[in-house]
Amino acid sequence: MATKLRLQRRGRKHYAFYQIVVADSRAPRDGKYIERIGSYNPNTNPATITLDFDRALYWLQVGAQPTDTVRNILSDEGVLMKKHLLGGVKKGAFTLEEAEKRFEDWKNRKLQVTHSQKSKVEEQQRAEEKARHEAEIEANKAKAQEVAKKKAEQEAANAPAEEPAAQEPTAAAEEPAKEESAE
Repeated sequence: MATKLRLQRRGRKHYAFYQIVVADSRAPRDGKYIERIGSYNPNTNPATITLDFDRALYWLQVGAQPTDTVRNILSDEGVLMKKHLLGGVKKGAFTLEEAEKRFEDWKNRKLQVTHSQKSKVEEQQRAEEKARHEAEIEANKAKAQEVAKKKAEQEAANAPAEEPAAQEPTAAAEEPAKEESAE
């Protein structure tokens, strides 16, 4: 039986995530499978991958062929590197301890690169948030200035109308006083 390591689509419309499965090459994409060895969610940044490392390595060693996307996932996770190093041990190029050391060195470098990429993304998101916040503050200041200008215009328009009205009651109060003195 020809086996393949491939993706099986799950999720809803426009929000797909995938299971990484071992299946007969003749089985339908979302059909029966032999074993589920992980999952892949491309909707997160960076993509979330969970993988049973040992089972993936086992299936590669017994001849299962990965699809292109699964090959990239396995390469990123180090399964193909481990298989390559174990092949070197089998041929006698180096010892198992040397292979483990090389794999750990590769894994540490990979983690450093991944960590730096994540920190760059987080820093970029913080910078974008800060820029949005500053733009909002500027917009609020401009809006406050417009409101203050409109209030000043309304007060200026209302102020001349109020002054004559304020003078008229004092003039009316003076007139009865003049009339009383004339009597």
